[in-house]
Amino acid sequence: MDQLFDLALFNSALRILTPILLAALGGALCARVGLFNVGLEGLMLIGAFTAIVGNHYFENTFLAILFAIVCVCAFSLLFAYLSIHLQANVIVVGIAINFLALGLTTFSLRTIFHVKGAYYDKEMVGLPKWNIPLIKDIPVVGDIFSGHSPLVYLSLVLAGLLWYYFYRTVNGFRFLAAGSNPLAARTIGIHVRRYQYGAMIACGVLCALAGAQLSLGQVTMFTEGMTSGRGFIALVATMLGQSGPLGVLGASALFGFMDAFSIRLQGVSWPSHFTQMVPYVVTIIAMFFFRDKGFIKDAQNAGSSSR
Repeated sequence: MDQLFDLALFNSALRILTPILLAALGGALCARVGLFNVGLEGLMLIGAFTAIVGNHYFENTFLAILFAIVCVCAFSLLFAYLSIHLQANVIVVGIAINFLALGLTTFSLRTIFHVKGAYYDKEMVGLPKWNIPLIKDIPVVGDIFSGHSPLVYLSLVLAGLLWYYFYRTVNGFRFLAAGSNPLAARTIGIHVRRYQYGAMIACGVLCALAGAQLSLGQVTMFTEGMTSGRGFIALVATMLGQSGPLGVLGASALFGFMDAFSIRLQGVSWPSHFTQMVPYVVTIIAMFFFRDKGFIKDAQNAGSSSR
């Protein structure tokens, strides 16, 4: 039992939950303005690939992340234009983005790097690991929270900032009003489409950071389909957390912990096929028990509102 539960497990869980949390926060922003973004998986995948491409050409992690943000935001704007201006069904558009991302990254991997399956360069430098002064010397806390990439800490800060923005600022209340009752929001002069486009752009930035954490933070490589369903788990975390930043943080922590726990089970000779399905089983269970808390209801409302 001590081999399964130790401080290293929680340290790993914090690292693994980061891409889920970043994407889920992006999904929460979209949900708050009435856009049910099923395309989180595809946007994360594009972010992971373009971060590697940017790092390969610029040889700088900061520029690589900026390049990923620009690329993912372009696809986010495509999603926004189709669903907001052309009134396409957001579910269909999101699924199309996912398939487009999968095919495009696979094709680009072979075109740019001339490899199949995965690209790895031993000279490529990933995101740095930060040992936070003072915190690293605190027993237990230092072992869990120290030694992560900057994006890990940024994701936690962003969750707090989004909570403050939603519930403590005038502009945040307008943002919420734009999604909860668009007609009433328009009558008092709120530009609903402006907030919807802003939410989609912010979602693109967050998904780009999530993908960069996968390909440059956790490992320094790209593999085909390396998101492995994390975007869909982030979507469940968004709904499970009721699109609230702190609720999304808690749901992401649950899924991140179960993912880290499944990896730990492999280290004690549990069958890999069983351990790999643990996070997804937990996701399905969460959807079942919390189906009346907003997941199915919000999805139906988003689908109907897009028509």
